[in-house]
Amino acid sequence: MEKEDRVVELPAAPSKDAVETALGELDVVFAFVFNRVGNRPDAEDLTQQVAMKAIPRLRQGASAISIRAYLFATARSVLASFWAAKFGLAEEELLEGMGAATGVAPAATESTDAAARATRILAALPDNYRRVLELRFLRGYSIKEVATELRATPGSIKVMQLRALRAAARIPFDA
Repeated sequence: MEKEDRVVELPAAPSKDAVETALGELDVVFAFVFNRVGNRPDAEDLTQQVAMKAIPRLRQGASAISIRAYLFATARSVLASFWAAKFGLAEEELLEGMGAATGVAPAATESTDAAARATRILAALPDNYRRVLELRFLRGYSIKEVATELRATPGSIKVMQLRALRAAARIPFDA
């Protein structure tokens, strides 16, 4: 807990300590990214991108910038690029779709087809698999929150989530 509450101000001149502090903070950034992408390989790649973008800037030095805040801002930017590429959207369109640019909920679009497919796939899954996927991906619960909700261990929820995703992948896409 003490590490999470620590904020280090970046000095005006380049500092080896600032870079070392930033490197130490990358485990927290990894957890943040992993929670949003849900798989270790992508989370590792994206965290590496964050480091590659942030560390050179941190070496230049900038006054009154929290290292952690800068790393998280960089992580959000990297995540936006990742999701934009994955869904074939412009980053601005993705941010607007999330309501971030305007603060307004996104308008209904062609995503209704995707929503219908997702509903059909979820309906074809056993109840326990459906419930885990709904809590994790539709409601944004963490593994621990799902475990609490379903009165199970986090380990069993991880296994159930993996099995549910595999079962969902076997359901015909356009059936």
